[in-house]
Amino acid sequence: MKLAIIGLAQSGKATVFQALTGTPLSAGQKTERHIGTIRVPDARVDRLSTIYNPRKTIYAQVEYFLPAAKGKTEDKKSGEQAYWAQVRDGDALIHCVRNFAAYGAEAPSPYDDFQQLDQELILADLVSVEKRLERLKLDQKRGKKPDPEERDLLSRCQSELENERPLRLTPELAEAHKLRGFAFLSAKPQLVLFNNSDEDARLPEIAADLKAATGLVIRGKLEQELAGMSPEEASEFLSEFGLEASAADRIIQKSYELLGLISFFTVGDDEVRAWTIPQATTAVNAAEVIHSDIKKGFIRAEVLAYEDLIRAGSQAEARKQGTMRLEGKQYEAKDGDIIHFRFNV
Repeated sequence: MKLAIIGLAQSGKATVFQALTGTPLSAGQKTERHIGTIRVPDARVDRLSTIYNPRKTIYAQVEYFLPAAKGKTEDKKSGEQAYWAQVRDGDALIHCVRNFAAYGAEAPSPYDDFQQLDQELILADLVSVEKRLERLKLDQKRGKKPDPEERDLLSRCQSELENERPLRLTPELAEAHKLRGFAFLSAKPQLVLFNNSDEDARLPEIAADLKAATGLVIRGKLEQELAGMSPEEASEFLSEFGLEASAADRIIQKSYELLGLISFFTVGDDEVRAWTIPQATTAVNAAEVIHSDIKKGFIRAEVLAYEDLIRAGSQAEARKQGTMRLEGKQYEAKDGDIIHFRFNV
């Protein structure tokens, strides 16, 4: 899972990246591309590790990246294209919006800033759509028959984008299998981070009008300080500012929700591990996340819900209580399932 951090100048993109990853950036580094892979905190993994005392405990991971700034030595058009090419690599977008006073800058206008960058996403997608439609027309003139479904979908995208509507507003276009290769920017799930001042924890009123994007408040400078603290200092700091969890924890949770992801677990003396899969993933496809051979030789999935294990106290007791069960290929894995795959290859 990869999420791109974007935003207008002075929105606090680099600050947010540092708060999320704990990676300090000097002034000269803020124009470069940066990637941070962080562990997904999960109290269930902690508890399972205590129960099984494995040699290894492996948490799920999420990657946040800060694209390199638009090149100043290039012409504007090629610089824009290179920038958005990086962003297309993300599964979702973290859109930073300034909602704090900045020295030498105009008063914050979060809705205008949100709209401005959203329009840039729309324009970048429209350019891609028009290029592809032109190519299809040229191919047709040369005697190559275009895919009618792709052409129809692209024409619908063109209509939406020309009307300044991001594609995420139309799920059948945003999720169309035929269009996945385009990685449309305005189709990607989007988390809008309103970067507030340290004293302001309020979500702006405009958060109700984000065109199918999700809004969340972050106090960037405060969170940047928090990222550099020890766990004990961080706990005291959170309490002082009335926060239940750090921005990193809240953003990770929202990232999972945006992408419709869940975690299942494998446990044992050797390893306790969290695996990330989309909601409604079948057992046989969940098996493939671990290894393709397990999917190939899938026989059954032995499934125990995390809550049932905790109530029972052990797998042996859960089996006696009948909460451990065998499921077939089409069983849809649930968040928190502990799964042991039976297979033969």
